[in-house]
Amino acid sequence: MSRQQAIQQLKTYVSQHIIGQTMLVDRLLIALLADGHLLVEGAPGLAKTRAIKVLSEGIEANFHRIQFTPDLLPADLTGTEIYRPQDGTFKFQQGPLFHNLILADEINRAPAKVQSALLEAMAERQITVGSQTYKLPDLFLVMATQNPIEQEGTYPLPEAQLDRFLMHVFIDYPDATAEKEILSLARNEARNDLREQARPASTISQADLFTARKEVLDIHMADNLEEYLLQLTLATRNPAVYGNDLANWIEYGASPRASIALDRCARAHAWLAGRDFVAPEDIQTMAHDVMRHRIILSFEAEAEGITTDRFIHELIARIAVP
Repeated sequence: MSRQQAIQQLKTYVSQHIIGQTMLVDRLLIALLADGHLLVEGAPGLAKTRAIKVLSEGIEANFHRIQFTPDLLPADLTGTEIYRPQDGTFKFQQGPLFHNLILADEINRAPAKVQSALLEAMAERQITVGSQTYKLPDLFLVMATQNPIEQEGTYPLPEAQLDRFLMHVFIDYPDATAEKEILSLARNEARNDLREQARPASTISQADLFTARKEVLDIHMADNLEEYLLQLTLATRNPAVYGNDLANWIEYGASPRASIALDRCARAHAWLAGRDFVAPEDIQTMAHDVMRHRIILSFEAEAEGITTDRFIHELIARIAVP
């Protein structure tokens, strides 16, 4: 079985248990293949926690969920030095960040010190306790969630930390047909413990996953498409080229990390589709999730009700496709 077939089987397995959230499943797999982190925003009860937990069942990886609260401390994530009275020494006790797949649930409920500890782990793949630095696993993915409903008692994520997320994904309620399937699945699980019976017959090894990441990097992107990708990012910094109205909407454009992220995500999207080359639709499909959290709108745009998605949509419409 090829690695693409194995990943497709994993996608099928996750989709059997996460109904009505096809985009979330796709973006999780793309984040896994592009070696990045995911910020997911959606109302409670939309299977965000369940999605990454089910994903972990299909790969050779361990999973840990962290509930972020206002009283959380950095040591609750990183771990801490434990005193051993029998020999008068300190031993480092690893925290939950030393797992492969991390769910940072309601990340915006934790204060800045906790968020900065997570930022180091996401950006540097390491954590620092005192004067010691500890390396995190090679396979390390953080999926953070935000609840858009309750904003009281929350700490907005700083732009520097938002930029560390490969993608910012919005998810919505399932439609009536999907919700009917969810009801049926929930009844079957409660009656027969279906989840335990339906675990995947085999899991994807970390070695195969790392090889798949190399295959994603080898996906061909034509020079004119690479130029198109760069034009999308550069246009967020100098939108006046494509219209004075766009120039009035933007305070700050996307950083070079946006170009890197869009390149990786477009290649992963093409690889998942079974192609060995990137097409314009791969770039356009991923542009919103990659850029929406990296653009800061002007006060005038926010006053007019303009969103970052609207701005990105206008850019895609106005920049010529090669």
